[in-house]
Amino acid sequence: MKTPPSALPLEVLQQFRIIYGTMRQYFRLIEQCCGLPGSQMWILQEVERAPSIGVTELAQRLGIHQSTCSQLVERLVGQGYLEKQKAATDRRRVGLILAPSGRAVIARLPGPAEGVLPAALAGLPEVALKTLNINLAELIVHLQDRDEQFARIPLSDMVRDAE
Repeated sequence: MKTPPSALPLEVLQQFRIIYGTMRQYFRLIEQCCGLPGSQMWILQEVERAPSIGVTELAQRLGIHQSTCSQLVERLVGQGYLEKQKAATDRRRVGLILAPSGRAVIARLPGPAEGVLPAALAGLPEVALKTLNINLAELIVHLQDRDEQFARIPLSDMVRDAE
């Protein structure tokens, strides 16, 4: 007689579905409220938090590649949500500021532009976060055909591309 498979892997899979579905639903809400994808809203929110921020620091705050960040910034500048401003002390340095339309769209945000997952992770006790980090690293080792480049793509873009 065969032993039935453990229900635990299925339970964990269902937990991942809840996380993914919740993120997807939240990023849809952002796009409905603001008319922009979550990754672009996150950039606007970071510029609001740190006026005159440069693209390099902005990319670091979002955990994305600088070229990806530059493309998103150029799109937002082209749409009139962001403006580039030369620094008073070093004219070679260009900082970003919100345009009036950028401030208006930020006011419509239903919550954090980076999504609900970073906020949930930040709310975990440090020991739980460290344990989760160790366990997810172990899971990733077992993933067939894993692609480490996904680590540098905003979640909102991944969820959006899946639709």
